[in-house]
Amino acid sequence: MSDQVKRVVLAYSGGLDTSVILRWLQETYACEVVTFTADVGQGEELEPARKKAESMGVKQIFVDDLREEFVRDFVFPMFRANALYEGVYLLGTSIARPLIAKRQIEIAEEVGADAVAHGATGKGNDQVRFELGYYALKPDIKVIAPWREWDLNSRTRLIEYAEQHQIPIARGKRGEPPYSTDANLLHISYEGRALEDPWVEPDEEMFTRSVAPEKAPDTPTYVEIDFEKGDPVAIDGKRLSPAALLTKLNELGGANGIGRIDMVENRFVGMKSRGVYETPGGTVLLAARRAVESLTLDRGAMHLKDELMPRYAELVYNGFWFSPERRMLQAAIDESQQRVNGTARLKLYKGSVTVVGRKSPDSLYRHDVVTFEEDTVYDQRDAEGFIKLNALRLRLAAAVRQ
Repeated sequence: MSDQVKRVVLAYSGGLDTSVILRWLQETYACEVVTFTADVGQGEELEPARKKAESMGVKQIFVDDLREEFVRDFVFPMFRANALYEGVYLLGTSIARPLIAKRQIEIAEEVGADAVAHGATGKGNDQVRFELGYYALKPDIKVIAPWREWDLNSRTRLIEYAEQHQIPIARGKRGEPPYSTDANLLHISYEGRALEDPWVEPDEEMFTRSVAPEKAPDTPTYVEIDFEKGDPVAIDGKRLSPAALLTKLNELGGANGIGRIDMVENRFVGMKSRGVYETPGGTVLLAARRAVESLTLDRGAMHLKDELMPRYAELVYNGFWFSPERRMLQAAIDESQQRVNGTARLKLYKGSVTVVGRKSPDSLYRHDVVTFEEDTVYDQRDAEGFIKLNALRLRLAAAVRQ
């Protein structure tokens, strides 16, 4: 295999799986391994990953802070679509994968690598998301997916391999972890092992980004979020960068027990899986966005956008971020957002987000039209003809039945 791959860029976390993959690549492909660790807001110290890669003989190590790009160029565009997969999931893991794939390909071109590698398993969605991203950006790239090639198909085998090759292992990894997690600035996910029975309630100690709703403060928190062209730009009048704004919303939402979901979802590869997610800031943001849209979007545009949303969400979930159809939908969605400007006021209380106010300089809401008091702009007699025309087909069908 050494003549096939000379240099490979590995998406590297520094954990057990990717550390074993690093050594396995060095041995199996006899190639140089370049590591890439992305900071997308997972909240972990990333320097240990650098030091671990150095200890394993890696010469070129990339540790990149991608938090602002992640929120600005991936999270916010997705939120303009109000995307929810299967009506619930805010796509926290899904939306980070195309950014990681993009940067990995950029590094591959920078260092002259002929291959990229990832640590996603052959049962999950992430292998699809990573690889669709790779091929969309560099069609001739070679992809190495160790979980589809090697025989290290259990946690025990991985630990044995690590010990045989003097790869440092976190003490907790020697036992069976209760679940697997993936985190970024938008969310944290929990799945597998202790969560594989969908009847069993998650352990409260598992959650890290939110308090239990019943333990949240007894006094509600009020927050105002300002929007410009569909994107949030300020909280309580203070302008913030995209990453700083989402971080603040995570703090506010998490402190009030907001953003937990427990779902059984349909993976792209065909199986159902149970996932538990914490997305406090995203949950608050979605409610605020829809509040401002309710004032500023025309009815036809709003309803069409809601019809397109499930398709958009499915494309993101399945890994087609760089596809032409996602770009087409994004162009339509972004066009709809040109006048989505304004402020939403929300009440956060014990797990719930309630919209209690909204205003916009581009509001289509007209008090003089909707008022129940006397007005001079709406002739109520016009409604009779409107109703009769809409009832015509119903009356004709009823006459035939009778």
